[in-house]
Amino acid sequence: MSSPTPQLQDSLLGSALAAGIGAQAEKVLAGQRLSREDGLALYACDDIHLVGGLANFVRERMHGDKAFFNVNQHINYTNICNKLCRFCAFQRLPGQEDAYVMSPEEIGAKIREQLDEPVTEVHMVAGVYPKLSYEYYLDILRAAKDARPGIHIKAFTMVELMQIAVRAKKPLKEVLPELIEAGLGSCPGGGAEVFADRVHLEGYHLKNTGDEWIETARTVHEAGLKSNATMLHGHIETAEERVDHLDRLRRLQDETGGLQCYIPLSFHPENTEWTHLPGPTGLEELREIALGRLMLDNVPHIKAYWIMLGIPMAQLALSYGANDVDGTVVEERIYHDAGATTPQAVERAELLRWIRDAGRIPVERDTLYNVLWSEDAEAQASCSTDAEATTAS
Repeated sequence: MSSPTPQLQDSLLGSALAAGIGAQAEKVLAGQRLSREDGLALYACDDIHLVGGLANFVRERMHGDKAFFNVNQHINYTNICNKLCRFCAFQRLPGQEDAYVMSPEEIGAKIREQLDEPVTEVHMVAGVYPKLSYEYYLDILRAAKDARPGIHIKAFTMVELMQIAVRAKKPLKEVLPELIEAGLGSCPGGGAEVFADRVHLEGYHLKNTGDEWIETARTVHEAGLKSNATMLHGHIETAEERVDHLDRLRRLQDETGGLQCYIPLSFHPENTEWTHLPGPTGLEELREIALGRLMLDNVPHIKAYWIMLGIPMAQLALSYGANDVDGTVVEERIYHDAGATTPQAVERAELLRWIRDAGRIPVERDTLYNVLWSEDAEAQASCSTDAEATTAS
């Protein structure tokens, strides 16, 4: 694994002193935690590339040149939703022409369509439709496992889990073991949006509050499940509200250790109630990647979600703090309904090529970040050792 050189540290510190963020750079180089005030200073810094350089320093200190990916499949099982979020282009009301609910059989069929591909994860998220029964959620997990018994199911955002518990008529801590028995392996990080009450009231007041998201994630982690975390940026939120969001995630991670990965999600204004907003620029997207890496010192991975960023921007993000690009992403619908023009899927070989083109070493992982394959000799040796240990046990 490569590591940052003393010469690079001196160069970064000199540039940071000139840019007025010397105190923050000294903390970063020394591996010290940044304060909320430090985060605001980094948001205010005009030199985004310098901030990105500091984030890349941390990224390479943690992961060297490795860039993680997986071979996955997305299933958005319904677009019917009662939350009416102003930023969302995916949601539909019952009876709308293109509203749909997938049956467990249809979900099983979708997974069987990919049996010739080396898919290791199915990512299942959707709208919140109160008429779906508790048994439905158990059935779609079972259908996925029946179709592909070895698949890891990453499913249900925190807002979906809250609804599932309502339909089950019992506390989430009692529901989660039943979901796990049916096949749930981990949870995604969506639905966090921005935790600030002001943004919540203006943009998605029918959805869970930030406190409810945090409490639900805490319950998920206490049940032994890992999850991710997101922040939707580039709409009406302020820098102070972004820093608050990151700080609250960091404090949750201090408590539970259950967060695997942080994913900044770029707001796409097309086909939403907020079409008058411009959305984030490319430089702002890179700053969010960088701030995530710098503030979330206890979260191991930062993802550049190529399906939203586009492949060229995701490649660039691998030098601004990101060390993960998600996966092959077969048939994603949520962000494409919001105007995303990225491909619906990429082949594994294509992912390998553009990770290499970005100057990074491709590392294929499973959902829990166990290494399955790598072009890095050290990581591949670790992978082989893990495989031998698993076989022996």
